[in-house]
Amino acid sequence: MTPFTENVVEIIRSIPEGKVATYGQIAGLAGSPRAARQVVRALHSMSKKYCLPWHRVINAKGQIALRDDESYNEQRLSLEAEGVEIGLNGVIDLDRYQWKPSLHLK
Repeated sequence: MTPFTENVVEIIRSIPEGKVATYGQIAGLAGSPRAARQVVRALHSMSKKYCLPWHRVINAKGQIALRDDESYNEQRLSLEAEGVEIGLNGVIDLDRYQWKPSLHLK
């Protein structure tokens, strides 16, 4: 695993219950602000292996990005169970729910 990927895994593990982070936010915290797509790939391939709270990661528009109904609904239900309110079209209020770590993780 590359250092960037290790950072991504640790950052995703750090997202607290009831909060969300964006792919780009995670990439920036991991040291590569333009690597949001790499975060998507890491999340897709490592969520189960590392028991990551994948449902807490959303796109920059504050939306659930998953396209298939089953995964979309699973993410939505998981977030709602943590108290995250989801509006129309799966939009989450980033001002209210975005995780804002006080220290950058490295």
